[in-house]
Amino acid sequence: MRLCRVAHERFAKPRFALIENSDVYPLEEGYWFDETIPSRTEFSIPLEEAKLVAPVTPSKIVCVGRNYQEHAAELGNKMPDEPLLFLKAPSSVIGHGDAIELPNQSNQVEHEGELGVVIGKKARRISPDDDPLSFVFGYTCVNDVTARDLQRKDVQFTRGKSFDTFCPVGPFIVTDLDPLDLEVTTRLNGELRQSGRTSSMAFSVPFLIRYIAEIMTLNPGDLIATGTPAGVSPMKHGDTVEIEVERIGVLRNSVT
Repeated sequence: MRLCRVAHERFAKPRFALIENSDVYPLEEGYWFDETIPSRTEFSIPLEEAKLVAPVTPSKIVCVGRNYQEHAAELGNKMPDEPLLFLKAPSSVIGHGDAIELPNQSNQVEHEGELGVVIGKKARRISPDDDPLSFVFGYTCVNDVTARDLQRKDVQFTRGKSFDTFCPVGPFIVTDLDPLDLEVTTRLNGELRQSGRTSSMAFSVPFLIRYIAEIMTLNPGDLIATGTPAGVSPMKHGDTVEIEVERIGVLRNSVT
């Protein structure tokens, strides 16, 4: 199943919607990830005409650093013995087609294409008998935009990761997907910059969910950004960056 959130003049605020073939069917108002998905409405919008917004409004964005060995090496970092976690401000979220804004405080803003995990039900201290993937609603594309110079200067990651517009997400959430071996690619102005497979992660998606849930409660709609492959590079005004995750779609944003 493929879902999105769509804005339309008929609705006071964006609605979750099902995508069937080339049409978008809004769902009843009020739906959230831990609820039974309601039937789609008969009203539909052609996908190419739909205004898609970020498919999540998470209470928190939990990110994983250095989860691909080649990416850690390109930045001169050692691989961690345990997942390296940091938080990205929820106010940094934007959707497909929105613009990434370059802040005046940074001279080196880079893309980081990643698989995003959308939590579907509350997860806290998961039992050894429970499958961590049973707490997942679905998967999406994430660009963990980073002010690399500020990240190095500050040592911790909050400022360099959390500027407004620094977390493009979308365009879709896809359910019933196996996250263990998906291709993640990034293109900058049509040129391939990053390519990796989630099977190369140091810490798999199930491991990450269980690990994070031992530290903090994951709520429905929360987002985990699982780390980026090698090939990060700076973006400049006028660029277009595309994050593609196999079987999910392409997240495209301009840079301004």
